[in-house]
Amino acid sequence: MEGKVHRSGFVNILGNPNVGKSTLMNALVGEKLSIITSKAQTTRHRIMGIVNGDDFQIIYSDTPGILDPKYKLQEVMLKSVDNAFTDADIILYVTDVKETIDKHEKYLSKLQKSSVPVLVLINKIDLSNQEEVVKLSAEWQKILPNAEIILLSALEKFNLTSVLNRVLELLPEGPAFFPKDELTDKSERFFAAEIIREKILMYYQKEIPYSVEIEIESFKDEARIVKIGAVIYVARDTQKGIIIGKGGEMLKKVGTEARKDLEGFLNKKVFLEIFVKVKKDWRDSDYQLKKFGYHS
Repeated sequence: MEGKVHRSGFVNILGNPNVGKSTLMNALVGEKLSIITSKAQTTRHRIMGIVNGDDFQIIYSDTPGILDPKYKLQEVMLKSVDNAFTDADIILYVTDVKETIDKHEKYLSKLQKSSVPVLVLINKIDLSNQEEVVKLSAEWQKILPNAEIILLSALEKFNLTSVLNRVLELLPEGPAFFPKDELTDKSERFFAAEIIREKILMYYQKEIPYSVEIEIESFKDEARIVKIGAVIYVARDTQKGIIIGKGGEMLKKVGTEARKDLEGFLNKKVFLEIFVKVKKDWRDSDYQLKKFGYHS
């Protein structure tokens, strides 16, 4: 008796900031792997989420939002978007009902020339009406005639099955790239840093969240507790005071909320210690970016 055909491949999620890429990725993977907040540019790294079945392995990849870079950090972020165009087996291009189609035309022309299947996912259809959505769908089809258009709401988990079924049909035949029990290519340390960064995005305004990077200095997984030592790096002295807050209140809030999420993520008690340090203009330093895991 012949064995069942095994399919596997890289399904890369691309799109502008704030269209719901991370929400979609988390819904497709069934785990909270990517930061989701209402602020733009929340995803800085390419994060892979792996979905396994007996006869398939889908490697989803959430990428930073497409943007016009203002400093080196954003240039590096954009490189990971460019790479995602070249190593995809399937591209999921996420847009939403509010976005104008002509944003970042350079990337639309890349999609037009794409040699791999492109699914245009029009997200947040719960925020629009049928007439508008049908019109938008026709406009996208005109611009990308070779693409397939799927309407969905990632937040409401509406029509995700259509995306999954189509991805499974389009996946190339081949063996698994990762062990079948792996969920992501990133470490627990990476997610500990992301969880802390998510809290900063939630609780601080304006430039602060974009000036911050998290480093996990120590991660000790003991029998009954995980002990984590983290440093929040800021770009300027004034930002250090804002992060700490009056009487240390803000930092305490971030620490408490991050610890709760970490305990849920790691299924274990967590002791979390956070320090704040200044690394002047780290976003424009090749050395610092490399140290923080950004590869140009």
